[in-house]
Amino acid sequence: MNTEIERKFLVADLPDLSGTEKAVVRQGYLTAPDDSTELRLRQKNDRFFLTLKGSGAMVRVEREAEISAEQFDTFWPETEGRRVEKERYTGRLPNGHVFELDVFLGDLAPLRLVEVEFETESGAKSYIPPDWFGTDVTADKRYKNKMMAINGAPD
Repeated sequence: MNTEIERKFLVADLPDLSGTEKAVVRQGYLTAPDDSTELRLRQKNDRFFLTLKGSGAMVRVEREAEISAEQFDTFWPETEGRRVEKERYTGRLPNGHVFELDVFLGDLAPLRLVEVEFETESGAKSYIPPDWFGTDVTADKRYKNKMMAINGAPD
């Protein structure tokens, strides 16, 4: 079973992003707002994905398949009213962990979130973030992309 173990934080201060990889991302949700499982379409630059994410906060099931642009375009209209656009910067922290920093666009701007994935749940729990990370929002459902796509940025 594919499991995602990650923590999510607000960004207190933007770090130097010169050594990161940038992607323009748009994603939309095919599942209903009250469904605990997420079914998501994502365009990341010129690649397209269909992703299923299970319920949970720090640990949850994740399955992803790359799809064609035509398949993406077939289902994209069904995500109307449940979409997020962002720029994603992927880089490596001094301790070796990979981070993904999202700078949200459109109605969610100027929100910035950073995520770090882990091999183990104990590694995630014991993680000490760098100074540029802000408040830990891993367990705050308002900061899930699906919820923000539907409800907008948290207050």
